[in-house]
Amino acid sequence: MQLKLPFRLPAPPSRGEPVTTTLIVGRKALRVTFVRHPRARHYLLRVARDGGVCVTLPARGSRAEALRFVREKVAWIERERYRQAVEQATSAWVNEKQALVDGRWVDLAEAGGTTATAVRRQLRADAELVLPQRLAELAAAHGFEVAAVSIRDQRSRWGSCSPTGRISLNWRLVQMPPAVRDYVLLHELAHLRHPNHSRRFWKELEALCPWHRDARRWLAEHGGRAGVEQG
Repeated sequence: MQLKLPFRLPAPPSRGEPVTTTLIVGRKALRVTFVRHPRARHYLLRVARDGGVCVTLPARGSRAEALRFVREKVAWIERERYRQAVEQATSAWVNEKQALVDGRWVDLAEAGGTTATAVRRQLRADAELVLPQRLAELAAAHGFEVAAVSIRDQRSRWGSCSPTGRISLNWRLVQMPPAVRDYVLLHELAHLRHPNHSRRFWKELEALCPWHRDARRWLAEHGGRAGVEQG
């Protein structure tokens, strides 16, 4: 992706005063704030919680160099925004009062006052048993062969499939409604035949999971951006 710069660029920040501008990345607007720091030795980039980008300039850093730095880091910025969206969404799935289990909220007080930490630990243990078993059932039903499966604490993906047929799954899948969970598993199984998101892949997924649009909608609403285009 190429950044289309505005016709007039903001003046470089001075004396530590931030200067904010909007850059167009593809079809998206990227809000960038430039701050000059007298002790900074390099250009530094940080993605804020609201999705904006903050660039710290060295004392003698130039505006052109700062913009070039942002252009070079566009891919990293997108990955970091993606990761933060997932982390923010899923961190709320277990709190001190409730936990999301199979798509339903469970009151921790009614469950004997279990702590959020204990719930996460138990859900992770459940995932180690439930997810590989369900993946094996779906693979057998649709004629897939999985080389291996692992359960991980992933921050930016619900699942992934390697070229060697090894599938990794996010333990938080056990918190989703079963139909949404099955969509993610079928999504990764489809990658065994199509290692990309080509038309052939989506045609395969349509046959395996006719409800995939509803599942992706749930993920977009409840799980940030993760799961919509997981690989």
